[in-house]
Amino acid sequence: MKKLIYIAAFIFCAFQSTNAQSNNSVKPDSLYKDFKTEFMWEAKVKISGMINVGESKRGVRRVIPITGGTFSGPKIKGVVLPGGEDWQLVRPDGDTELNARYLMKTDDGYTFQVLNQALIHVDAATKSFYCKSVLDFEVPEKSPYSYLNHAIFLGTLRMPALKPGEEPYVIIGVYKVL
Repeated sequence: MKKLIYIAAFIFCAFQSTNAQSNNSVKPDSLYKDFKTEFMWEAKVKISGMINVGESKRGVRRVIPITGGTFSGPKIKGVVLPGGEDWQLVRPDGDTELNARYLMKTDDGYTFQVLNQALIHVDAATKSFYCKSVLDFEVPEKSPYSYLNHAIFLGTLRMPALKPGEEPYVIIGVYKVL
């Protein structure tokens, strides 16, 4: 009997999927044209000297310690706590994958985790710089910022020219996908 129920469920799901695909009049190009974003904050993330781990089976591995910083947006502001790291992989094709994990603390005392995965690509012909990321936040549920647990966030990354004596940092823009 269980086997018959599983078979019936499989046929039903397969029929629903086929039926939905055949009745789907939405063109793939139109699915994403209405994506909108909302600016959340900009962070100035301080970093220290790169640790070059070296050649690995996937490319060149390096780690950049995160030493602090600040962030500010229309609904939130605070500091980047020291102690995080950005694990980077320079792939054989020349692109760099970033995988950063760090903590931020709001001015009103809430600490939350940031996972930021990015891709850097520099076009060899035009020297154009591309860097976009996807961010995930783990925020205390009973906080004014728990809404950050329930959305997709995209990011940008800029590496400004440093003034003499200035500590190294990057600028990260964070945008909520609506």
